[in-house]
Amino acid sequence: MRHLFFLLIFFILQPVASAQTGWQKTFDHGAVSSADQLASEVGKQILMQGGNAVDAAIAVQFALAVTLPRAGNIGGGGFMVVRLADGTVNTLDFREKAPLSASRDMYIKEGEYQSRLSKDGALAVGVPGTVDGMVQAHQKYGTMEWKSLIEPAIKLAENGYSLSYSQAAGLNAHLDRFRNYTGASVYFLPKNDSLFSEGDLFVQKDLAQTLTFIADLGRDGFYAGEVADEIVNEMNNLGGIITHEDLNKYESVWRAPVTVDFRGYKLYLMPPPSSGSVAIAQILKMMEPYPLEEMGFGSADYLHVMAESMRRAFADRSFYLGDPDFWEVPISELTSVEYNSERMNSFSMDSVTPSETLSHGDVPGYQESTETTHFSIIDRDGNAVGITTTLNGSFGSHVAVTGAGFLLNNEMDDFSAQPGVPNMFGLLGGEANSIQPEKRMLSSMIPMIATKDGKVVMVIGAAGGPRIITAVLQNFLNMAVFEMDAQQANAAPRIHHQWMPDILFYDRLTLSPDTIRLLEAKGHKLRPSSVARIHSLMITEDGKIGAGVDPRGDGYAAGF
Repeated sequence: MRHLFFLLIFFILQPVASAQTGWQKTFDHGAVSSADQLASEVGKQILMQGGNAVDAAIAVQFALAVTLPRAGNIGGGGFMVVRLADGTVNTLDFREKAPLSASRDMYIKEGEYQSRLSKDGALAVGVPGTVDGMVQAHQKYGTMEWKSLIEPAIKLAENGYSLSYSQAAGLNAHLDRFRNYTGASVYFLPKNDSLFSEGDLFVQKDLAQTLTFIADLGRDGFYAGEVADEIVNEMNNLGGIITHEDLNKYESVWRAPVTVDFRGYKLYLMPPPSSGSVAIAQILKMMEPYPLEEMGFGSADYLHVMAESMRRAFADRSFYLGDPDFWEVPISELTSVEYNSERMNSFSMDSVTPSETLSHGDVPGYQESTETTHFSIIDRDGNAVGITTTLNGSFGSHVAVTGAGFLLNNEMDDFSAQPGVPNMFGLLGGEANSIQPEKRMLSSMIPMIATKDGKVVMVIGAAGGPRIITAVLQNFLNMAVFEMDAQQANAAPRIHHQWMPDILFYDRLTLSPDTIRLLEAKGHKLRPSSVARIHSLMITEDGKIGAGVDPRGDGYAAGF
């Protein structure tokens, strides 16, 4: 098959970190696929002890806060999609919020947008949601004792773990930024002014104590008491604006999923403030009328249809999407067949529609709105969970809470701090995503669960800023249309287009010169780049759980 040729080329040429690669792993009873081996093993042990997928997800989330400090967190937020074996589907929004003292123009100084303030330091921090989210998930669906789910993370922080090559390299790449902040200097600088090395024992005693507070006191172990005092002290010392009132008022929100039907599959997606659900729904609706199988995986025509659909969906994203608690998002209109058919009226198989000539679509009656980690879990009863969680940029704001041992996010950059000016990922936004107190910033994170004939068949999610959306989309299409297994689908070459900038990004060294020539002839401006990292699970034809990790970075699948 055509896609096998592309996969062979990918494995030969793609730089690989420490992820498992090769053929799909399969498990009989339960499985976890995450960005870190230790965290995946923690989730596996919870499943083997009789915990359900939600129990395992909580344990993995806290373990990643220890073993993946660049993205795993208790100082950030994220999204959860859960589908129970009885057919119940729910989503949990534990995205960060803007502090009560936040204002629309808080990063505008003397008429100029000061982008650094929304990316680094205390003013970049949104009110964290992870701990509240895990507490709410446990209260609603958990079956094991709360403390038992956090104990593995406490042990990892207390006793330490050996750094992988990529973990050491990631820390070393950020040493100069850690030095700007007292807490980060204590926790994330190596001893004796040296560099971190593969195999170094990384111990986090203060984080172990913070996790112990959370294990003993639940939500109050983070949003009240000693840890809350330390967060507020850090804010006060560095010019941040998060207060005790902000922490006390934070609440996660259960939301109904966005659902999409595509060729016999039903997709359950995280709704706004995740922008991925609407974007994926739109792209699939735009692509569905075309003979994708006949075009062939990786062909210039297939990639052209996909890229032009992405271009239109991201143009709509910049205008219509924001926090639904503050802004009316026209989800049903944006995801309708009629609307997306109309969006493709200007499409041509022979040439691109330049982004400068393409704006958002016209929704009738509507008035004017890189660093993450994902893990997928399926348990022995068929319950499934997908969680995508983040600090936003790698290591977030680089501010660590002195005395508490954890990093804080820089999610405020995900707002449209100045409409029309791109954020750190090059994304444009409008009034729908402007800063308001207690508002949740728009996100590209999009955990997804897919079913067929009423049974879970896929759990998919990714890391990588706006490329999360297009990576999840392509991973689904790889399995649903081109019949790849989970590992093949994860490793397959991908593209990304986000309207602005008007560039078609693609996996380095994976497009043939002929395909590049054909796409350029249609008018595409191509650039090789990284295109996100996927961690997925699928149910195979014989009922086993197939696990895939992404060879573009760290990853590990564990199960039994």
